[in-house]
Amino acid sequence: MDFGLVLQTDPPASRVISLMQRAERNGFTHGWTFDSAVLWQEPFVIYSQILSTTKTLTVGPMVTNPGTRTWEVTASTFATLNDMFGNRTVCGIGRGDSAMRVAGRKPNTLARISDAMKVIRALGRGEEADLGGGTVVRFPWIRPGAELPVWMAAYGPKALKMTGEEADGFILQLADLYLTEHMVKAVKEAAVAAGRDPAEVTICVAAPAYVTADDSPEALAHAREQCRWFGGMVGNHVADLVAKYGAHSGMVPDELTEYIKAREGYDYAHHGRSGNPDTAFVPDEIVDRFCLIGPASAHVEKLRALRELGVDQVAVYAMHDAKEKVIEQYGREVIPVVNA
Repeated sequence: MDFGLVLQTDPPASRVISLMQRAERNGFTHGWTFDSAVLWQEPFVIYSQILSTTKTLTVGPMVTNPGTRTWEVTASTFATLNDMFGNRTVCGIGRGDSAMRVAGRKPNTLARISDAMKVIRALGRGEEADLGGGTVVRFPWIRPGAELPVWMAAYGPKALKMTGEEADGFILQLADLYLTEHMVKAVKEAAVAAGRDPAEVTICVAAPAYVTADDSPEALAHAREQCRWFGGMVGNHVADLVAKYGAHSGMVPDELTEYIKAREGYDYAHHGRSGNPDTAFVPDEIVDRFCLIGPASAHVEKLRALRELGVDQVAVYAMHDAKEKVIEQYGREVIPVVNA
């Protein structure tokens, strides 16, 4: 199983770079960041520094979207990094929750994501792509062997189907075992129906991780408070699904939608941060289900269960008060055990 580290690009950028270096030293294979131009610093600038100061780490956004940059610009940025550092990027893409809404725009449609994935992937590989209206372009400077995998973030039935049909990877932003099984199955079945080998779709689960010294009520309570923000972030996507399909339509599992009943609003000024006041509605049960918390042995147990469900990578969100500590604990007590 691969492991990734997910960070926000808060200033100073030097700390983001340092944390990614620490992650590589501790056995992490991927370094991911948020991509929301108003809320945080520009990730692609920082990726160049991460790549130049690490040896093998693969980097990418979790996730970018097809609305804040033109597709040829996105593809060129990835392709330039790959040309400089050797195919060490992944394009994670989704509808654009915070990036679009903070800028006063609606998240992108699935049709737009589908078109963008095709263009970005093709251009990143040095192939021709139609930018729309019959304008076909190709980057003349890309060398043979260039690759740009595109992984799609999804929750709803149509997005899961499209992921299985078109994406190189599936990003699921929660670590609940039941929901992971349900959604991975949907993606794999869609891949098979489209004539693809389901093993071609890399499965990545992304969730906060907080390692405690023990399983005492006090330790677990602190870990939950540090990770409760995640239920609020996921709740934004769930609210969109409920608005589209209904709370009990059978299209989306109740295990995903039920907890947002008490959700009242969301201020993106606190997006993805511990102590977010808009996530008080998230119950402890959801934190425990969606996240990885507890002693190292509990992390190992859940990670092994996720691997049995077909998960290829777990990307660890580290938006809490123990970033360095969790990276080191995973390096010593979790990654070597899971991959023994």
